[in-house]
Amino acid sequence: MDIKKIISEMTLEEKASLCSGRDFWHTKAVERLGVPDMMMCDGPHGLRKQVGEGDHLGINESIETVCYPTASALASSFDREVLTELGEALGEECQAEDVGMLLGPGLNMKRSPLCGRNFEYFSEDPYLAGEVGAAYVQGLQSKGVAACAKHFAANNQETRRMSGTSNMDERTLREIYLPAFEAVVKKGKTRGIMCAYNGINGVFCAENKKLLTDILRDEWGYDGMVVTDWGAVKDRVKGIEAGLDLEMPGGAGVQDQAIVDAVKNGTLDEAKLDQAVENVLRLVSDYMEQRKPETTADREKYAQISRRLEEQCAVLLKNDGILPLAKEKNVLFIGEFAEKPRYQGGGSSHINVPHVTGAFTCAKEAGCPVSFEMGYLVHEDESREELMKKAVERAKEADAAVIFAGLPDAYESEGGDREHMNIPETQNELIRAVAAVQPNTIVVLHGGSSMVLPWFDKVSAVLHMHLGGQETGAAAVNLLYGDVNPSGKLAETWPLRLEDNPSYLNFPGEDGVVEYREGIYIGYRYYDKKKMDVRFPFGYGLSYTTFEYSDIKADKAAMQDTDTLTVSMRVKNTGSRKGKEAVQLYVRDEESTVGRPVRELKGFCKVELEPGEEKEVTFTLDKRAFAYYEPKIQDWFVESGVFHIEIGSSSRDIRAELPVEVTGTKEIPITFTYTSTVGELMKTEKGRAFMQKMMGASADRQAKVEDENLRHMGEGSEKIAQSMMVEMPLRSIVSFGRMTWEQLDALIAMLNS
Repeated sequence: MDIKKIISEMTLEEKASLCSGRDFWHTKAVERLGVPDMMMCDGPHGLRKQVGEGDHLGINESIETVCYPTASALASSFDREVLTELGEALGEECQAEDVGMLLGPGLNMKRSPLCGRNFEYFSEDPYLAGEVGAAYVQGLQSKGVAACAKHFAANNQETRRMSGTSNMDERTLREIYLPAFEAVVKKGKTRGIMCAYNGINGVFCAENKKLLTDILRDEWGYDGMVVTDWGAVKDRVKGIEAGLDLEMPGGAGVQDQAIVDAVKNGTLDEAKLDQAVENVLRLVSDYMEQRKPETTADREKYAQISRRLEEQCAVLLKNDGILPLAKEKNVLFIGEFAEKPRYQGGGSSHINVPHVTGAFTCAKEAGCPVSFEMGYLVHEDESREELMKKAVERAKEADAAVIFAGLPDAYESEGGDREHMNIPETQNELIRAVAAVQPNTIVVLHGGSSMVLPWFDKVSAVLHMHLGGQETGAAAVNLLYGDVNPSGKLAETWPLRLEDNPSYLNFPGEDGVVEYREGIYIGYRYYDKKKMDVRFPFGYGLSYTTFEYSDIKADKAAMQDTDTLTVSMRVKNTGSRKGKEAVQLYVRDEESTVGRPVRELKGFCKVELEPGEEKEVTFTLDKRAFAYYEPKIQDWFVESGVFHIEIGSSSRDIRAELPVEVTGTKEIPITFTYTSTVGELMKTEKGRAFMQKMMGASADRQAKVEDENLRHMGEGSEKIAQSMMVEMPLRSIVSFGRMTWEQLDALIAMLNS
């Protein structure tokens, strides 16, 4: 396709028309110029293709496809290969169904456990989300299908998400809410970006030039297409000016005329419209060139992939030695989720599946002597005494009881936020009652976000399956009985209480305004800084084997921020079972003049080890691993000093560390005024030299007098005096007779020159 030639032959009306959808799922064709339409469909953890009436809420029917583990599960694999394999499978399904772009992955941060769509997002950590998101994109696009990373940006709740504004400082935006998108642009090479409904600091994302052009295209070098979330456009002309390309679903083109009128009256430069048209055409051209109509969907293969992926994602939260279960033991499975597991969330990502595996059926088919009791009904808030009584009585007789529990569909879904972190009280009552009579009580959890577990100390084991896709039942059985060793790690912190969460006082905001007052301190960044107890820390997860870390080393002890640092560590399986360990690397700044988290994840890898086997894992760190975003220079800045490389099994299980001296190569310019402090002045070489020259001998004489006075003021007086001097504004030097206004003006002019 000769894109430039096609644009030159298009009418103004055709250009405007191409920038909105034909219907819910298709771009428009320009038949006279040989431009076909292209279909895009919801993901991200399965293909939701609608062939009838379309909608973006998962209400109307879609074709049968495979449902994979949701993002909340996938990130807990801490394994890029898992995400790449998922992307490849989705890409094949899309090719088989003639879908040119899949709307995923979801990259928004888990700011609060209450976000109803947390199951569709990866993590509270931007580095982890960016790395697994980029791997997903690479896998999907390797099959010739465009990814569309969403929702750009700061779309972290469902309440007023279509009309509210997320207000935050620049450093928070850059360090927390943008890096995952940056990673899928730079590393994943995503060909699509979906802008969010919400505003950022009062400017809607669909009209936000800073977001869509200055950052996305100019800073990150993005050359793909930007599409709206469905119905996110307010002012179509402002959107084109800001860097928006395609409006979906298009609304029968009712806003196309506004674009035509704006070009004709000179309020919109036609060159900007041409650029939007080019971005749309480039995506359609790629779709045409990479179309593989001969592709068929092997859904049995994809189902097995879904099971395998879930087995790598599930997290063993507790094990007092009861797991894995011996296959000859008489085990009672309890709970509706044992036969009808909750395996996905509600809304636009809802997949129509041909079948779902239940753990009870899978265990029976494997020849395990299992029995079943309902115990509770998922959609009833009050306990049924007869169901609970039967479950408790039969639990007494069994060798072990496995209770399948978690969050019902109504508790978390697109379109609404959670009201609390609790699972239904009917389930809590059942778990307590069974645990009181059966010491070998195991709980299998289903849900897309963190939960409160009031019975945690009373049960012997807890296995978290997340929302694990259609094969979650089969995966649970393989994990419970030891055919697979759990290796997942939590991609989000589980607080003890909702009130402990840093966004608690500012979620979901008021009148559509959400103040991100916690700043950069979300998730473990907050809990570690506050030294707070949590139920489970970020990166936590148990195994049926044990791992030993040793011999941490780096290729240099000192470096500049323009260098890279290679760090290695040996990991050994010291147990009796084959297992996988997600090795995590954190960076800690020993001392900083700005607020920084205690530690931040900057590397991870998954290593598989046979019993007794040992392997070396290697990480490469660049400037960004040590930097924070400095608004004064509008760039990433490394403050010279000592940083500690920490490697461990979770954010609170650091097994080894080593220091490295990092020298920053940039300076932060300081603009001096009368209100600048002496401390700021003395940080500069010019300031120190000028002060020494101006004060001269008089300063020495005054210092002797002050030393005598300090002796009469008692212990600690010198420190207090020094602190007061450092905080003193420059204007006070004149007030104390140390300098004239003319001299101070000369000093400030010299410092600012």
